[in-house]
This record gives sequence, structure tokens and C-alpha cells, in this order.
Amino acid sequence: MISMTGVQKHFGDLHVLRDITLEVPVGQVVIVVGPSGSGKSTLCRTINRLEPVDEGVIRVDGRELPAEGKALAALRADVGMVFQSFNLFAHKTILENVMLAPVKVRKTGKSEARSRALELLDRVGIANQADKYPAQLSGGQQQRVAIARALAMSPKVMLFDEPTSALDPEMVSEVLDVMTSLARDGMTMLVVTHEMGFARKAGDRVLFMADGQIVEDTDPDSFFTAPKSDRARDFLGKILGH
Repeated sequence: MISMTGVQKHFGDLHVLRDITLEVPVGQVVIVVGPSGSGKSTLCRTINRLEPVDEGVIRVDGRELPAEGKALAALRADVGMVFQSFNLFAHKTILENVMLAPVKVRKTGKSEARSRALELLDRVGIANQADKYPAQLSGGQQQRVAIARALAMSPKVMLFDEPTSALDPEMVSEVLDVMTSLARDGMTMLVVTHEMGFARKAGDRVLFMADGQIVEDTDPDSFFTAPKSDRARDFLGKILGH
């Protein structure tokens, strides 16, 4: 579903992605972990061309990423993205936020978009907040709206870039629960996160990044119990305290 071959990315002198080659098959949940500055978010953002790459090829669902224009917009419609910040429209209700893209981009009829939006808000556990505005919701609720909004486009793949890092600790689990249920339902997902419990529970694969490279690519159990590289052992030692 996602294929990256020989991807290189620089920010000035900084080499942020070094020769990344990666395949994410349909229905797989890939968790990307690693220290700050290792290139995780950049990796995530190149997949729908929020960050253009210097070299290499990225394909989504067999199609190479278009550079710009309508073809890129169409591809982005198939790739749901949830960020650290919720990026909701403050002047629109929760329901309107979720309905907007299907109506504007997919040309879905309003009544159909509305019923689908309500269904998705119910799925993420906040159907009762549909008529409120983003500012009236907690951070955890806003992030769940952002997930519903991404799902409203019926994406083929979902990208999550540290979706819980801006949340208060007590709100983290409500967002991770929604993501876990998506994973169980077979959604193809690439998730950049610091939440190791989620990585262990919901991931099919863990990618460990350091210095712009994928250092380890393995199943969660192997990664957490027997990491192969010193970098990964050091990272886990700091995060898990052993």
C-alpha cells in the first residue's frame, strides 16, 4: 500500500532521511519509534508530499506520488492524516468539520455526508458533541474529531504523526483506544508515536529510526524483548527505564 525506495531528504545541511526503503502492505499497522530528531515525522509527512523528497520514489496504492495539482489532491484524499495539533476549523461545528472534505473534495451529497459523519462521530465516541465547536471540547475529544474527519474521506491508508503528544496524560488512552479499534478493523496505518504500550498492543511491525535511518524493522515482541542494535537498546532503556 505504501512503498518507499531510496528516499533521501535534506533540510539544508541536515540529512533527515537517509536512503529509506520501506514497504507497508495493505492492512498492516506499522509503528515508527525513535529518539527526537530521528526523522520519524518527516518520514510520515513525505508519504502524502507535505514534505517533498530530494531523491527516491514513493508510491501509494501502486501509484507514484504526483508532484502537484489535481493528481496530488486526489492522492491526498486517499491518505488520511492526523497530526499532533488537531487543525479543526474553529468556526465550524464538529459535525461540519467532519462533513467538509467529503462534500468539497469527494462531491458527496450533504445528507449522505451528514449521516456518514454522525456514524463516524459515534464510532469515535463523541456523537453527542456533534453540534459543539472545537473550543468547547477537550484535547482528547478534538483529536477524536480529527480522526473521524480523516476517516470521512474513506482513506486507503491512515498516517498518524504523534497524535497523542499534545494531550494531557488522562486523554491519551481515549485516542489510542480509537486507533486500536481501527487497527483491529484492518485499516492500513503508519503511526509515529512515543506510546510504547500502544506499539506493543496494536502494531504488526515496529520501525526504529535513528539519525534518519531505519535501524530496526521487526515485530513488536522482538523489538521490546530483544532489540538488535545498541541504539534501540539505549532508547528502550531510557523510555522503559531498564
